[in-house]
Parts: sequence; structure tokens; C-alpha cells
Amino acid sequence: MNTRTERRPPPRITASYLENASLHYLERYASSRANLRRVLMRKVERSLAHHGGEAAEAQAQVEVVLEKLARLGYLDDAAYAETKTRSLHRRGGSLRLIRAALSAKGVEAEAAEAALAGLRESAADPDLVAALALARRRRLGPYRAPDKRAEFRMKDLAALGRAGFSFEICRAVVEADDPESLLGS
Repeated sequence: MNTRTERRPPPRITASYLENASLHYLERYASSRANLRRVLMRKVERSLAHHGGEAAEAQAQVEVVLEKLARLGYLDDAAYAETKTRSLHRRGGSLRLIRAALSAKGVEAEAAEAALAGLRESAADPDLVAALALARRRRLGPYRAPDKRAEFRMKDLAALGRAGFSFEICRAVVEADDPESLLGS
């Protein structure tokens, strides 16, 4: 028998197991409440498939653990949304991409909009700042070798467009001779 293909059976679901699994996950990753619920429910499904039991009872235990973690301050969707928003923006994420990423992680629309509003307050045009960051990171437009700019113009526009930026912003960034002058205007 190959021991690599054999898997240990999943542990039985208990409140202490769910709490420990949650804390272990939160030590490694920042998470929204809905995302942690999905993680825990996958563990519950594996355990119930192997050991049997009531799904409703296990789901109630998950909700109790989530409530306890939120009360203790380990789960805060508003803080998670702000942190994730700033991180994605620094990497060159458009407001559209950030909103979609927060939605995919289960952050409620109000918390996501509050985080995006904070981002809008910090920069005059957050999409332009993010587009420049992405162009710098991926060496697009003005960050590309001058002799290759014309050849890759359409590809650079497409890359910025796929990242969720408007055509006006894409064109301004790709055609800029001095990208820092875009921020000054």
C-alpha cells in the first residue's frame, strides 16, 4: 500500500475542533466572515460524508464559532475590506477589480463601499494611481523600452483594460511620456 495515497479520515466535528481550525486558518490568512464560513463548511462536509451526522447541527456550531470569533475581534469584515482594498490598490488593482475581489470573498456591499470610499478620499483618482502602479510593475507603456513602445501599444492597452481600467485611463497611461506628470495634473 502506498501511504501517500492513503488519507487520514477527517476528524469529527466538535465546537473545539471548529474553533481550533478557525484560529489556525486565521493565523495564516486574513479572512472575511463569509470566507471563513465556506472554509469551515468544507471541513464539515468532509466529516459528515465520512462519519455521518446532522448538517444543520454542524452548521449551527459553525455559526456559534463565527460569532465568538467576531465578538473577540478576530473576524472584522470592515477591517478586512480596508486591508484588502489597500493591498490590491498598491498592486495596481482597479476599483472594479477590488470590488469584485471583495465580493468573491463574501464581504458585504456596505463594507466594500466604505473601504472603496476611503480609497477615493486618499487619492484624487485612485484608478489612475493603480493603473500607473500596474504599468510600472508589468513594464507597460512608459515603463517599456522606448524602441518597443509602438510595437506593444495595443497589447499594453489590452492588459490595462483586462485589469478593469477605463479606456481613457488606459490610453493616458500607455501614451504618457512622463507617467508622474499624470498624477500632478
